[in-house]
Amino acid sequence: MRDVARALGVSQATVSNAFNRPDQLSRELRDRILTAARDLGYPGPDPIANTFRRGRTGAIGLIIHEPLQYLFEDPAARLTMAGVARVCGEHGSSLVLVPRAEPGLPDVVPTALVDGFVAFCDPLEPERRELLRARRLPVVGLDAPVTPGEPYVGIDDRAAARAAAAHLVALGHRRIGVISFALARDSETTVVPAGLDAPTGYVANRARLDGYRDALGPALDDGGGGIVVVAARGVEEADGSAAAMPLLDHAAPPTAILAMSDRLALGVIAEATRRGIDVPGDLSVVGFDDVPAASAADPALTTVRQPHDRKGAEAVRMLLRPASTRQALILPTEVVVRASTAPPRT
Repeated sequence: MRDVARALGVSQATVSNAFNRPDQLSRELRDRILTAARDLGYPGPDPIANTFRRGRTGAIGLIIHEPLQYLFEDPAARLTMAGVARVCGEHGSSLVLVPRAEPGLPDVVPTALVDGFVAFCDPLEPERRELLRARRLPVVGLDAPVTPGEPYVGIDDRAAARAAAAHLVALGHRRIGVISFALARDSETTVVPAGLDAPTGYVANRARLDGYRDALGPALDDGGGGIVVVAARGVEEADGSAAAMPLLDHAAPPTAILAMSDRLALGVIAEATRRGIDVPGDLSVVGFDDVPAASAADPALTTVRQPHDRKGAEAVRMLLRPASTRQALILPTEVVVRASTAPPRT
């Protein structure tokens, strides 16, 4: 930088502004500096040295507990990430993606060059909480608090699930199946013996099963009904199809199925169609998320709509605010009734 400044007869600060604060210079002067730098083989300030000097990186880390491709393959995650990226762009921040640590490889959390983290995790693993504590950087939870009592952005999963189950109860359904998320990472499809009282793994699992119980319990207590819970192996449509099999093979198969995501619900519809089961004539199906494929499905999927884009956007806005002003933000949801639900056949 000194060489460039000496060659042009300007100050070193002026050369620095050409790279870091271009609005401080005229277009003509900045072009002369960049041309001289290129001729002298100077690529610009070292980014790591710049970070130390300024005390900030200008980047935000997005932590997930899935493989990196999940953010691009899962439609709900894509919508959430779009909200995160949009607000990063509005504030001139970069976005660093921090996937789960794979076996035998180091976790990226301790070395990520960021000014803070949005933890898109349910829940954040204890090991990562310790790593974040050591970094002493601001962290905001997305979907669940990083530690109990800390501010986060999410929805009321219990109330949303209660409303979805209440819709089926109001239609007259009493034999109902539930397809939940996996009880643990990389677990197999499992019929949960204790139903809604079983150990449930993720925070959303627990809250949504509680919500289903709120609505279904009184109806099932009237007699003539029952519920079976199956934990899916993963989050894709094929996992929903596999989880639907033990429900549809049951001696008293359900007249309705509640799935904890639209992708799982679409897998249920695919398996029912393969078996010649009419949806919604023989089987009503309710999803959760309202991703674009839900309204495009045949039949269109009844589901719980949640504001994915806004969740991601509000999480970044919260991270960028002073810590003293952060507080939990619970965003609204609604049941969107479409063609996949109807009263059970008598």
